[in-house]
Amino acid sequence: MIESLVYVLPVLLFSVIVHECAHGYVAEWWGDPTARMLGRLTLNPLPHIDLFGSILVPGMLLLSGSGVLFGWAKPVPVTPENFRDRRMGDITVSLAGPASNVLLALGLAAVLAVTRAFAGPGGIPEPIFTLCTYGILLNLVLAVFNLLPIPPLDGSHVVANLLPGPAAYAYRSLGQYGLLIVFLLMFIPGLLGTIFLPARVATELLVRAAMGIS
Repeated sequence: MIESLVYVLPVLLFSVIVHECAHGYVAEWWGDPTARMLGRLTLNPLPHIDLFGSILVPGMLLLSGSGVLFGWAKPVPVTPENFRDRRMGDITVSLAGPASNVLLALGLAAVLAVTRAFAGPGGIPEPIFTLCTYGILLNLVLAVFNLLPIPPLDGSHVVANLLPGPAAYAYRSLGQYGLLIVFLLMFIPGLLGTIFLPARVATELLVRAAMGIS
């Protein structure tokens, strides 16, 4: 448990902050400066911490021994009306968060590979190996979690933009129940393990590739 707290929570917090900043930067590219104006394009954790998503949910999952961990930061404010192309802007801004987590996972795998290449007879130091493997898994879990089509998660924005107007409005309106749905999913035995299986498989493949294991 102590090892999990030392390695997992800082990596989780950094990863969700990068996730939110990615939304803000892509929104700014499309013409919306809201995130920058409100001081959210920063790696300082204070503006990003969400009591429920950054502290309570990860803490409950750690204490439950569920074997999976995820969370989120305060959503970066976005004003789609400012986008040069509202539909494509909304889709790409939404996908930027999960994409940033995939890139972080690939970056950590690269750190493992480089460290292995330059490691002495003792191999990769245990703290570096543990930090990187935890980080790869956490970021891939975050990517999968945020792509779930549950409003207001990122995946729901993609789905909503593919639906006709009235259906999209009705679908987006489910967002008021989104946190409750996520909370209930946590208590369905075995469901989270199934949802995040692709993240676990991808983590194993990345770690094995970084370690030169065929």
